[in-house]
Order: sequence, then C-alpha cells, then structure tokens
Amino acid sequence: MKKIGVLTSGGDSPGMNAAIRAVVRKAIFHDLEVFGVKNGYQGLMEGNIEKMNLGSVGDIIQRGGTILFSARSEEFKTDEGQQRAIEQMKKLGIDGLIVIGGDGSFRGAQKLTEKGFPCIGVPGTIDNDIPGTDFTIGFDTSLNTIIEAVDKVRDTATSHERTYIIEVMGRDAGDLALWAGLAGGAESILIPEKKEDFSEIVDRLNRGHERGKKHSIIVLAEGVGSGFDFGERIEKATKLETRVTVLGYIQRGGTPTASDRVLASRLGAKAVELLINEQGGRMVGIQNNKLVDFAFDEVFAKNHSFNLDMYNLSKELSI
Repeated sequence: MKKIGVLTSGGDSPGMNAAIRAVVRKAIFHDLEVFGVKNGYQGLMEGNIEKMNLGSVGDIIQRGGTILFSARSEEFKTDEGQQRAIEQMKKLGIDGLIVIGGDGSFRGAQKLTEKGFPCIGVPGTIDNDIPGTDFTIGFDTSLNTIIEAVDKVRDTATSHERTYIIEVMGRDAGDLALWAGLAGGAESILIPEKKEDFSEIVDRLNRGHERGKKHSIIVLAEGVGSGFDFGERIEKATKLETRVTVLGYIQRGGTPTASDRVLASRLGAKAVELLINEQGGRMVGIQNNKLVDFAFDEVFAKNHSFNLDMYNLSKELSI
C-alpha cells in the first residue's frame, strides 16, 4: 500500500473535515501518498482527484461540512460506473480508498472491494443509524444544535403558553429525537422504533395543563411523520394552542463539537491502519470508547437498535 484515496459521500456531517485531516496526516506519517476525491463517487468516476499534503488539511478540524464536497450518483450504482471509478484510481496508482459517509456510501465501498479494490468505511452521518458503532461522526454536534433550538423554543412556548412540536432529522432512526428529547426535558418523544399511544400523549398534555403547566415540548423524529400533521391532531384533541418548528438542514451544519472532532480523528486514523495492514471491505467504529472494525457484510446484516432504557427513562421523567 503506497497510495490511498479518501472521499466523502452522502449527506454532510460536522466532523467530516476532522476525519479527512486524520486520514491525510496519518497516511503521510506512514510515508503514504494521499489523494482527495472531490464530489464523492461522482467525482471518483470523473477523475476529480488531487494529491493532498499536510497543508491541504491545515485549519480544517474546526470547520463543518466537507472540503472534499459530497454528491449522490446513480451512475456509480452500475457495474460500468464502478469500473470507471476503479480505472481512474489505477491511473494514479491508488491502492486503496477510505469512504467517509453512511450506509449507502458503504454499499458502494463494498462493491469496489468485491471488484478487487480494498475500501474502508468511516461512519459519518448525523443520524447515528449505522450498526456496529455506538456513535457516528456528526451526531453529537447535531444533537447539541437541536438542544439549543429546544431551549430557545421553550422560552417562546412559556411566554405564550403554547404546545410546541419540534421535528428533527434522523431518517428512519430516532436517536436524535430520543437524546434531544431527554436532554431538553420534552414532555413526549416520538420515534419510529417505538409506537406511542396518541391518547397517552393527549392525557399527559391535559394533566400538565390541569396542574397549571404553561407550556409543553414534543420532539418528533421525521421518520414518524409530518410535524405539521401531528400538530393539527394535538390541537384538535387538546384544544391547546399548538405550533410546529421543523429544524431542517440547520442540524447538519456548524462547528463540530470536541467529541465529534476526537471521534473523527480516531476513526480516520484507524481506517488508514487497516489499509496499511492490507485489509479491505471493513467499517471502523467505536464501542464502549474502544475502536472496532467489522466486515461490511456484518454491518449490513444488522439493524440499528435504539436505547430502550433511555426511552423509558424519558417517559418516567416527563410525568
């Protein structure tokens, strides 16, 4: 292994730049040449690749987004597209590739590995929905963005004595909603992994109102449905004035937290070590604060799990 490439794919997440920095500097430390691929797999097929040096990743650890940019590519899902990508890397003598992204990005990396080109996946997504790792790069930063928004919305909710529905991202995973709801003191948390009885939510809101509670916060994961639709149901059932806030893409931006910077640095460096040891087709992760790695097949065979104890605790504390 003399030359490696690195790319970011799928949705951006805070901390991706820290991971890129770790990959580049860890590789150079071990006398490898590093090439950055711009615009994800699309850029890989088009040969949008440039050599990186220590200065290429200077002053980026604190920046959100990704300096390599990201893009989605339908063409890369085809055998022809994957072969084009491999040919582009062969032209430059690249021996292995590190892919920073989510589940879909890893499936592309697996296809390249099956075609004889070793790839390592680094989990970068705010959704925290990748099996095999306790946390993904960007989750902590996004979580703190949501909590800050919840705290601010609560001020307005209190002033106007309203119920607020806050819709957060997460695709089909409820981690962002669950963690933000517990940390933000939400009265109810709606996640796709656990069906909530609507009448129970209504009863909880009515009980709070009867004892003089002036406002309520409900955090809803996008995988459950529309915050606006749910808000209409709540207002009709409780007769309480209800407002909806959809946080949207603000959750994907911003300066990464210290936790995300450290996690990204550790995972990026670990990915380089795997390639140096001539391993491919694997994802790096973290479990109980220890670095781990799994074959892509193992990752794809599992389903993302949520913390049931934390969910139950949130209900106990919101009585």
